[in-house]
Amino acid sequence: MRPETPETSGRLRTGLTTGVCATAAAVAAARWLLEERRLETVEVILPKGQVVSLTMNDLETTPGGAVAGVIKDAGDDPDATHGARVWVEINLCGAPGVEFVAGAGVGTVTRPGLVLEPGEAAINPVPRRMIQGHLETLAAAAGYSGGFRVTVGVDGGERIAGRTMNARLGILGGLSILGTTGIVRPFSCAAYIASIHQAIDVARANGCPRVACCTGGTSEAAMREQYGLDDMALIEMGDLFGAALKYLGRHPLPAVVLAAGFGKLSKFAAGHLDAHSRKSRIDLDALAEEAADLGGSQELVARIRAANTSAQALADCLEQGVALADRISARAWQRARGMLPETTALEVCAVDRAGRIVGFADGAGGLAP
Repeated sequence: MRPETPETSGRLRTGLTTGVCATAAAVAAARWLLEERRLETVEVILPKGQVVSLTMNDLETTPGGAVAGVIKDAGDDPDATHGARVWVEINLCGAPGVEFVAGAGVGTVTRPGLVLEPGEAAINPVPRRMIQGHLETLAAAAGYSGGFRVTVGVDGGERIAGRTMNARLGILGGLSILGTTGIVRPFSCAAYIASIHQAIDVARANGCPRVACCTGGTSEAAMREQYGLDDMALIEMGDLFGAALKYLGRHPLPAVVLAAGFGKLSKFAAGHLDAHSRKSRIDLDALAEEAADLGGSQELVARIRAANTSAQALADCLEQGVALADRISARAWQRARGMLPETTALEVCAVDRAGRIVGFADGAGGLAP
C-alpha cells in the first residue's frame, strides 16, 4: 500500500474556545461595573476545573454598561476565528438572572434541530453556563443582587461565518460562541464529529427526506446537481465516514447518499472508517486485483500497481472501460449497508476530481437517477 500524500506529526499547541474568550471578557466588564477595577488579565475556570489566564485586549465604558474584548487564540488549530476579537458588553439589570443577546458578528438560530431554540442567540449552552457561573460568583462577592444583560459579539463575525457551516445549519448573521471543554485541540476529531452530528440533527428536525454525506466541496457540488439537494441536506463528513454512518444508524433518515472522491471511497470500501491519509492508505494492489477480476488486461493491472495515485488508476480504468469505480462503490455500499437500519435507503456515488459521478451502487445494480 502507498500513501497518496505524506504526513508529518509533531506536538501542536492547544488554544481556547470562543466561549472561554467571551467568559473572560464578561468577567472583565462586570468587574469594572461592580468594583471599578480594570483587569489586565482574567482567570477563567474551565468546565473540567482547569484554570486559564487570558490577556484583555481592551476595556471601555458604554452608555449604561462596559465592554471588554479578547483576541481569540486557537493555538495550532486551523480555526476560522483564530485572531478575531471576541467582545462582551455587560449591562446591569434590576431583576436577577442573566440575559444573553447576540451582538454584531454572532448569529441567531433560525431552524429547529440545534441545542438552542429558534430565535436564540447562537451562544451554546456550555459557554452560557460558564459566563453565568462566573458572573454569579462576582455578584455574590460584590454583594450585588441584580442581574446582567450579556451581549456577545465578534469583530468581523458575519464575514468569518461564511467559512463555517452556520448558514447551512440555519444560524444567520454571524458565528456561534462554542466550546464544551474550553480547549481547542488542533485538528480535533471530536469537534468535527460534533459538527457532523449537528448537521444530521438539523436535517432530521427539518424533515429532509434524503441527505448526502460528502467528503468535500467537489462531491457536494455533484450531489447538489444530481439530486437537487439544498445545503441543509448536504452533510460535510470529510474523512469521517464512520462518524456520519454510526450516527445515522442511531438517528436514521429515510434516504442516505454516500458521496466521496474515488480514493477516499476505496479506503472506506476496504474497511477504513477514517479516510485521512494519517489514518489509512490507498491499497493500489487491492485496486489492481479488483480491476483484474473485472476483466482488465495484465498491462492495466500492472499500471494500477505502479500508479502514483488512485486518480491515475481510475483514469486508466475509465480509458479501458473497466468499471472499477462501480465495483468500489458496490463494496462501499455493502459496508455502509451494515451500519444503517434496513429502513434507510442507501446509494453510493464515487466522484472524480472534476466532479463527475464515475461510480454508483444502490444494492440492486441500478443507475443513479
